[in-house]
Amino acid sequence: MTLPLFDSPSAFDRAGLAGRLRALAAEQIWIGTRSWKYPGWLDQIYSRERYAARGKFSQKCFEAECLAEYAETFPIVCGDFSFYQFPTPEYWERFFSRAPAGLQFALKVPEEVTAEVFPKHARYGPRAGMRNESFLNADAMAALFLEPLERYRDRIAALIFEFGARATPLREFVGRLGPFLDALPPSYRYAVEVRNRTYLDPTYFDCLGERKVAHVFNAWTKMPPLAEQIAIPGAFTADFTVVRALLREGSAYEQAVEQLSPYEEVRDENPEAREALRALIRRIREERRAALIFVNNRFEGNAPSTIQAITE
Repeated sequence: MTLPLFDSPSAFDRAGLAGRLRALAAEQIWIGTRSWKYPGWLDQIYSRERYAARGKFSQKCFEAECLAEYAETFPIVCGDFSFYQFPTPEYWERFFSRAPAGLQFALKVPEEVTAEVFPKHARYGPRAGMRNESFLNADAMAALFLEPLERYRDRIAALIFEFGARATPLREFVGRLGPFLDALPPSYRYAVEVRNRTYLDPTYFDCLGERKVAHVFNAWTKMPPLAEQIAIPGAFTADFTVVRALLREGSAYEQAVEQLSPYEEVRDENPEAREALRALIRRIREERRAALIFVNNRFEGNAPSTIQAITE
């Protein structure tokens, strides 16, 4: 990939955005993005000359070093990378030794704990379509994920359990989720993200509320719009809130990737969702509650521009 190293100045007000985000973080309202390694953010969040090698843009250099520049604007990031395996202690040591000290992380818990049945996908090999014996196994969660992370606990803003759309009846799901959450150490903040709109029921919210675990308000293909989720009585189940603006309602993941990549600009503005996020921020400030808010490129096309719009 060859990109001009120097271009006309960007109209993106990175310094202004960084200042607003720092001010909000001081009020315990932390806003960031889902992941960070996007060349589409060059001349917005990233300065292309920092990633030059022999006069050309270096993708390898960019991916290895851009988190430091990300942290110059954003105080927090959502790491989905931990969803796909249990990272080793050696991995965490390398990762956090290079990560900026002040940057906070919300990490997705590995699907080894949250997948009841492994998806029928080639990357799962012989396990594809098989039941997962480690589903909601608190011992595996503690030994393989929490213990290796313990050294870096002060850098973890929350751990997110993502449960994809499932056929399991709500009461059966909650019947297993509750004891699992009870067995977890209280030293972390936990949040649960479900993708069944039928689960947005008092049975589910009561399960989380009794344990001070946050519900993740998530914009996703088959989930209700954010404004509708936020208005549900009892949906705020902890003293902190997690929001993930991932996809427009009704939009398939693959469709969004094709339509919106390479994520250089907003291509599908969603005014209703933007206003829902603004209203949530106002509510959180009034209630003096903490919030972790993350925006995905596949929400509108360019996460930094979405965040800039909702915080202006």
